[in-house]
Amino acid sequence: MTVPPGHQPPAAMVVPAFFVKQRITLMVNRYEVLAANPDGSEGHLLALAEQKRMKLKEEVVFYADESKTRPVFSFKARQRLDVSAEHDVFDEHGNPLGMFSKQFGASLLRSTWNLSAPGIEAVGQERRLGIAILRRMWGVLPYVGDVWVPFVFHFDFVDTQGVTVLVSERQKTIKDRYTVSVPDPRLDFRVAASMAVALDALQSR
Repeated sequence: MTVPPGHQPPAAMVVPAFFVKQRITLMVNRYEVLAANPDGSEGHLLALAEQKRMKLKEEVVFYADESKTRPVFSFKARQRLDVSAEHDVFDEHGNPLGMFSKQFGASLLRSTWNLSAPGIEAVGQERRLGIAILRRMWGVLPYVGDVWVPFVFHFDFVDTQGVTVLVSERQKTIKDRYTVSVPDPRLDFRVAASMAVALDALQSR
């Protein structure tokens, strides 16, 4: 692939599209990161993520397969129980790959995230302001807020030059399921997958 002058070369691990599916268990939240086949169907397992509950510092570990014998990357919060904590993404050897954090003030109305990786500084927001407001109103209404409704919300991440680097779209299913596209080859798959999982795992923080 030819890299335009002044642009960051492609990341070490590039996956243009994948799916994220949540599986809720008693002690942990699990996420399957699946490849996207050319026809748009789900492919093989790329990584299995686990989020342990009730930890003072948020941490999610991604494993190579269901056996969970080999951790391949992870993300971890720098601060304890902080809604705007910075989260670092690490490879399997503990080397940093990127980071992300939630903009607390902006997220009161419309969830907003910062995403940083080599050559990339991007901001991601809920695509539709109306849905963002409706989700917040639904949660505070008495009785009504206790009724689960699968709001379909999407996130678009754009860098400082207006280039779209990451898109996460929630599907109309009972279980949390997301279609993720990474049009920018500068964004490493491990950072993209971490951000995609965080959009579900940390969305209410």
